[in-house]
Amino acid sequence: MKKQIEVKSETTLTKKVWNMADVLAAAGVGFTDYIIQLTYLLFLKMDAEKESYGLGSAIPKGNRWKDLLSLDGPDLQAKYEKILETLKSKDGLIGAIFTEAQNKIQKPAMLKKLINMIDEENWFSMEGDIKGAIYESILEKNGQDKKSGAGQYFTPRPLINAMVDVVAPKITETVADPACGTGGFLLAAYDYMKRQSNDIEKLKFLQTKALSGNDITPLVVTLASMNLYLHDVSPDTTPVKCVDSLEHEPEHLVDVILANPPFGTRPAGSVDITTMRTDLIVTTTNNQLNFLQHMMLMLKDGGRAGVVLPDNVLFADGAGETLRKKLLTEFNLHTILRLPTGIFYANGVKANVLFFVKGTPTKETWFYDYRTGIKHSLATRPMKRSDLDDFVECYNAKNIAKRKETWSEENPTGRWRKYSVNELLARDKTSLDITWIKDKDDIEDVTLADLLSNIKDEAKEIATHSEKLAKMLKGITE
Repeated sequence: MKKQIEVKSETTLTKKVWNMADVLAAAGVGFTDYIIQLTYLLFLKMDAEKESYGLGSAIPKGNRWKDLLSLDGPDLQAKYEKILETLKSKDGLIGAIFTEAQNKIQKPAMLKKLINMIDEENWFSMEGDIKGAIYESILEKNGQDKKSGAGQYFTPRPLINAMVDVVAPKITETVADPACGTGGFLLAAYDYMKRQSNDIEKLKFLQTKALSGNDITPLVVTLASMNLYLHDVSPDTTPVKCVDSLEHEPEHLVDVILANPPFGTRPAGSVDITTMRTDLIVTTTNNQLNFLQHMMLMLKDGGRAGVVLPDNVLFADGAGETLRKKLLTEFNLHTILRLPTGIFYANGVKANVLFFVKGTPTKETWFYDYRTGIKHSLATRPMKRSDLDDFVECYNAKNIAKRKETWSEENPTGRWRKYSVNELLARDKTSLDITWIKDKDDIEDVTLADLLSNIKDEAKEIATHSEKLAKMLKGITE
């Protein structure tokens, strides 16, 4: 009975939060701006509730929830903006939540309406799973808004959960995401790790020291910090910093990295990292290759990573080839999961998950082709966690030495296949862009390497037939 009440509460509150978004949208407030203002006000309300339970307030006097409740009109707007100005200069959790805070609700009546909606509920005492789920749902909805561009910060949760399941972080380990977005990987790792022990010291380490994340975008740092806070992670601080991870050498080495660094080029105005870093393996302007080498440097010996990266990382020449050789000779690049299109909010993105361990050379790399012939779309067939069950089973995280291929000469459509490191190093430019399952109905699933190979084969065949034809014609003319 209790569970039913909680589910209903979550559904009701989520609907309420979305309805408020619709009201504000009618007043010209975009969904992203709404989430940010909701975050600021929700934090103030929860702080007030915490104080009412005798647990004290983290907010300076004169800047608290009660200071807004009695006001309306221009006075309310002026007070709210003054509070934001004060809190964004603070350190720790407050500073992270209110990073570069601004009021985007310019109509006092709408601001009052949002405050009243939040004030009707008791958020602090609500279970973390419920209030966290409500917040996650609006983050996901924001990711679906193509106008906002927020989808670039949102990795599909089924993919995150599958990655965490196979990387299997331990409660005593440190976990980092140098491009953490809204905190999905950190949160999934936390949920996975906290179930492993009831030991107070281990749980305290998990809450306060185990997790760390960076993001370059202030708005995203606010969302990530609030997301973790609402899930009861680091209740008095935040593991997330507003930092460009690529500008500096890693502050500390970590046991586990789980990440989906941003695709495409670095944001305009970003610092040229080649002038900031002397530790980099290669010099390149490729953003994904820079994140990859940064994460290679972040790991402790024996540390492991699961990282979402675009196709170009598998075949880019120059710096890309150098890094792939490094991964194969100084890391154990044991697994590559090839992902389909249609699972990310950006259209047409082709990506992979690279799983590797630092400090031991690769003997063989196992590829799982979850791309060829796979159709997903966010609207009609979104990816589910169960879609990756076969991959997780094949991965065999408990004993990867006991893996068994599903591909064979007799079963050429098997999705799980291994290649020896010698085979991979012998490939042109050490390309890891490998596909063996043929899908005649989908030309997009043919890799660049396959196309070039096919062209060469056809050219040889044409040359052979040309020679035969020339001989025949020569015989006729003679």
